[in-house]
Amino acid sequence: MPHEGNLLQAAVVFLFAAVLTVPLAKRLQLGAVLGYLFAGVIIGPSVLGLIGNPQSVAHISELGVVLLLFIIGLELSPRRLWVMRKSVFGVGLAQVLLTASVIGVLALSVFGQPLNSAIVLGLGLALSSTAFGLQSLAERKELTSPHGRLAFAILLFQDIAAIPLIALVPMLAGGTHDSSNAQSLNHGLQVLGGIAVVVVGGRYLLRPVFRVVAKTGLPEVSTATALLVVIGTAWLMDLVGVSMALGAFLAGLLLADSEYRHELEAQIEPFKGLLLGLFFISVGMGANLGLLLSAPITVLGLTLLLIGLKLPLLFVVGRLAGGLNKISAIRLGIVLAAGGEFAFVVFKIGRDQGLFEPRLYDLLVLTITLSMAVTPLLLLICARLVSPKVQPVEVPEKFRQIDTQTPRVVIAGMGRMGQIVARILRAQNIKFVALDTSVETIELSRSFGGVPVFYGDPMRPEILNAAKAGEAEYFVIATDDPETNIKTAEVVRKLYPHMKIIARARNRQHVHRLVDVGAEAIRETYYSSLEMSRRTLVGLGLTQAQADARIKRFKHHDEQVLEAQHAVYDDAAKVLQTAQEARAELARLFESDQLEEESRNT
Repeated sequence: MPHEGNLLQAAVVFLFAAVLTVPLAKRLQLGAVLGYLFAGVIIGPSVLGLIGNPQSVAHISELGVVLLLFIIGLELSPRRLWVMRKSVFGVGLAQVLLTASVIGVLALSVFGQPLNSAIVLGLGLALSSTAFGLQSLAERKELTSPHGRLAFAILLFQDIAAIPLIALVPMLAGGTHDSSNAQSLNHGLQVLGGIAVVVVGGRYLLRPVFRVVAKTGLPEVSTATALLVVIGTAWLMDLVGVSMALGAFLAGLLLADSEYRHELEAQIEPFKGLLLGLFFISVGMGANLGLLLSAPITVLGLTLLLIGLKLPLLFVVGRLAGGLNKISAIRLGIVLAAGGEFAFVVFKIGRDQGLFEPRLYDLLVLTITLSMAVTPLLLLICARLVSPKVQPVEVPEKFRQIDTQTPRVVIAGMGRMGQIVARILRAQNIKFVALDTSVETIELSRSFGGVPVFYGDPMRPEILNAAKAGEAEYFVIATDDPETNIKTAEVVRKLYPHMKIIARARNRQHVHRLVDVGAEAIRETYYSSLEMSRRTLVGLGLTQAQADARIKRFKHHDEQVLEAQHAVYDDAAKVLQTAQEARAELARLFESDQLEEESRNT
């Protein structure tokens, strides 16, 4: 029972600290990440000591990074990874090798570290924080900017490179000499087996599972399934000695082309945010502030040295290998200049293997933590110094050319009307994303050449966010349920006030209600009825021109009546009165048309 009390107390402390510090940091324009770091420092052993053992939450908090990598995998897809191969494996490799070489040589020649320690130091400090970098870019809406895309590619390569680096540390420390070749082979086979299970499961087993879960219609089961996929994959990878984060990334990558991608992302997102916050709090808690008081010059000097080395190197890589302009290269350098979360893991193994003394390890952890804390301040200063005029119209141009994943249209509902809209957009090579909650409809649509339709409720904000609805120009609501259409239009208008909404309407009353929420309503049988009428008139002896004139007259008149009825559509008596008046007016109009044609013929 005391254990439960301690757990509850720790949860209250974490949440209270986050609620106090994060809004304050955001208000000061320092970013949520810095708020979490401050919260960790305040509640940690160095200040208030409300949580005595930071390591007790470290393992749980690592799930934040795991969930982040899973969502990155979902966003990427193998096809997009192949398109980005030059940025990931070219620029990413150049950055890691260049930075590791400079820091390693400095550690060897200036600080007198042994060769094996210098190699680990160089490679460990060359890594940047995936969680920190992507969170900072997302907060500033710079993920799709040129430096944001390149930062993403470099961070992705670093996450991949962290796995062999973690395996390399014991070898450099001489910890693997006792193990036999058979043991090494056995471990290698375990790793390959674990990856094979993830690949096969992700490709062939998960879709049927998600299909069954989707048919239950229970959101909590869907959430549990999403968490099971991520945490189960991470556990399996951890079991065979591979990074949990890389395992989750692999699972996300395999599900990136799945029709359930947006649903998965929406289910994982809240947990990711909370656990990432916990990760940064645990980083802040682990900082030994006693060192900052006892050796302030050493700590601050190392922090400035780390940023002072990485920033110009990243600038050079961004300019030469990434093709960025000066401002974008500086922003890239600032975002990635800090140390990374994988460095904590690498250096902890190094300490346990005897590569580093405990004091050096504490210095490294504090240096990386402070470098993370300084980054939002540097980004703020950079934003203030760089005038908006320096960023010309080139960003939207490049955005349209490079970011092909951004939809111009979002379609809600892939029934009869939605399919026609999708086919026409596809024929014109216009990027779109379609959402539907019918598994059968999704499977049917996808069977015709991979139409980008995904499982998701368009009334849920997190689904719309995952589908990048905010970046689209048009939102087409084509579901066949009037109430669903109205509620979807309300949600979209509330979330994206400037979005152009075109919605399917069942009848005139439905049109009025859609217009009230700012949507352009299209009656589902209106245009087909006009076309049927036109063909009937022609068949009954009218000329093509006469039939077209009658249809045009009716359409113009009907639109006027609809507009007049909109002001009184809640009053049944007045609606009936306007309808009767409209019929009489239309009869007079047709009669005048007929008299005009007769006089013309005579």
